[in-house]
This record gives sequence, C-alpha cells and structure tokens, in this order.
Amino acid sequence: MRDEPLFILMALAVLITFAVLATGLGGFARGGEFNRRNGNRLMRWRIIAQAVSIALILAVVAVRGS
Repeated sequence: MRDEPLFILMALAVLITFAVLATGLGGFARGGEFNRRNGNRLMRWRIIAQAVSIALILAVVAVRGS
C-alpha cells in the first residue's frame, strides 16, 4: 500500500498541510510584521491544502475499499 502513487501523493499533501499550519501558528505566536503580512494568506493556503488532503484521503479509501 505504501508504494502506491496515490498513497504517496496523499502523504505528501498531508505533510504540506502540516507545514503550512505550523508556519501559520508560528507566525501567529510570534506576531509582528510577518503575521500582519502573511497571516490571512497562510490561512487560505492551509484551507486549500486541507481540502486537497481530505479529497486524496477519500480517494485512497475508495480505491482500497474496492
């Protein structure tokens, strides 16, 4: 299962989502100019990355279930 391309793509999407979330939380915790410039942008990117991750997780479940 782990060597399937769809599984690898899903895992990569989850890691990207985590990286965007961690960057956003770090910027929010620090505050300052970085958060003012990039806070909303990072939130939008996190939502997009999370939607892609969920879609890929559902695709993996659908493929593995059949």
